[in-house]
Parts: sequence; structure tokens; C-alpha cells
Amino acid sequence: MRLGVLDIGSNTGHLLVVDAHGGAAPLPASSYKEPLRLAEHLDDAGAVGPAGVDALVEFTAQAVRVAEDRGCAETLAFATSAVRESVNAEEVLRTVQERTGVLLEVLSGADEARLTFLAVRRWFGWSAGRLAVFDIGGGSLEIAGGADEAPDAAWSLPLGAARLARTHFGAAPDAGALRALRRDLRADIARNAGDLLRSGRPDRAAATSKTFRSLARICGAAPAGDGPLVPRTLRLDDLRERMGELVRTAPADLAGLPGVSPSRAHQIAPGALVAEACMDVFDLPELEICPWALREGVILERLDLMPHLAAG
Repeated sequence: MRLGVLDIGSNTGHLLVVDAHGGAAPLPASSYKEPLRLAEHLDDAGAVGPAGVDALVEFTAQAVRVAEDRGCAETLAFATSAVRESVNAEEVLRTVQERTGVLLEVLSGADEARLTFLAVRRWFGWSAGRLAVFDIGGGSLEIAGGADEAPDAAWSLPLGAARLARTHFGAAPDAGALRALRRDLRADIARNAGDLLRSGRPDRAAATSKTFRSLARICGAAPAGDGPLVPRTLRLDDLRERMGELVRTAPADLAGLPGVSPSRAHQIAPGALVAEACMDVFDLPELEICPWALREGVILERLDLMPHLAAG
């Protein structure tokens, strides 16, 4: 069965087309994405402005055409933090539906964390034992952990890389501001850390998302061109060694680093601070990079509800 997954994230709109059936890994067939940067284009009242709505409608309409051209039998469409937290979310969703026919499901932060955890669990398997998962998006940070396919704890925090870029990095922060931000990040993340650690320390800790992949590449991990099966790790010591450079360097210059796209270069420093905070709070010397994340979790849960596809 060919499925489309339309993900309206805080940074990017992404349509992933996969060939999928129960008991097999979803096989990517094609991908269409555009930078929307909704998290950075909220107005002072917290609403998605007209330009943002128009960009979202245009992308959604084109994604529908791509899904049809690629032969998708079904397209699962959802939105995450930027739409979820906008004060005009209902109006945005209604406009998208009226102009494109697509009804976007707004995922809660807990569901984002839960579905990402499902994808990571399936990728690493049961041999991973008790698993902790971290995902830095544009608008939010998701954390989940547990020993089963459903996490024991799953929550979301408004600590996305794009959000922090907008609120704290409009101008280069001085040493005092950086220290205050580091302190606040750790306090926010530690507030619910006990929910994950209460049942024991994780046997394996993993990270997903473009931000973590970029940081791992900056710190020496294999390039994307080597394929998804190559192990990739982000080590805390390596990240700390590069941290000073990342927070002092202008985004235009950061775009020259391996794994950093120009459209996200301004998010690297805040993303690195969040990653470092997660590893400090949970006392993790390294994170394994998982190529599967929320979109794969959505696909896998859909397949789980369609047992007639088990034979292909």
C-alpha cells in the first residue's frame, strides 16, 4: 500500500510517500518539502499571520497534487507545535480545509513524543532495553522513555530550536544571557525528568530530528549520503568542544559547516544548547541518532490498525 504522510512542522512542510505493509519497514518512495518556518512567523499575539497561512495553503495544495501523482491510496495529514499553539489555530485549520480539502489533525505534544518513541523503538528493537528518546523540533522538544512500545513517560516542552532562535537569538546573546538561558533550559527539562527515570536509567538513549542529525554531523558523524544504516552518535564531550564556536559564529558562517542547511543555520546554536541540556540533565554521555522519527511513527501506528495489510 502506498501512503502519504503530510507533516506540517514548525520549520518545514514535508510530504513523505512510502510503500508500506504490516511487518515490514516503510520504504520511502518520494519526498516533497518546503521551508514554512511557522514558529518564527507568529505575530506578537501568537497568531499565524496571513503570509504564513497563504504559504501553508499553497504547500498543502501542492502536496496533495504530489500525493495523487505518486499514487497514494491514503494521505495522513497532521500539524505540530506551531499550529497547535497558535491563538488562531481553528481559523488556520478551517482555511486550509476550505482551500485544499485537507483536514489537518493537530497532534498534542504528548502524542508527538509517543509516536516518535514508537518509531525509535521499532528501529532499534527490543535489544535496546529501556529506551529514552529526545526530539528537538522547531517549536518544541519531545522526551519519552520506557521499556515497551508505548512509553512510560512522554511529554513536550516549548524548547524548539526555531522558537529559541526567535526569542533569544535575534541578536547575539552576551555571556550573561547565555548562562541564564542554559540555567533555564536545565530547570525546564529537569522538572519532569523523574517521570522518565523513576523506573530506572535508560539502557539506550536516542535522538531524532534534523537538529540532532546536524549536530552529530558537525561533531564528526557520517554524512547523510552514507545511508541510514550507518551508526551515528552525538557525544557530549564533542558537543561541548564545539559549543563555544557554535554560539559565537554568525549563522551565515555556520551554514558552511557539514550537515547545516542555510535555512536552519540560525537554529544550530539554540538547538545545541537544548541538546547539551538534555544530556546533562539525564547524565547521558552520548545519544544515538535514529533516522526514524514522528512521520514513521504515524505510519507504523496506522499500519498497526490495518491488520489486513499484514500479508502485503
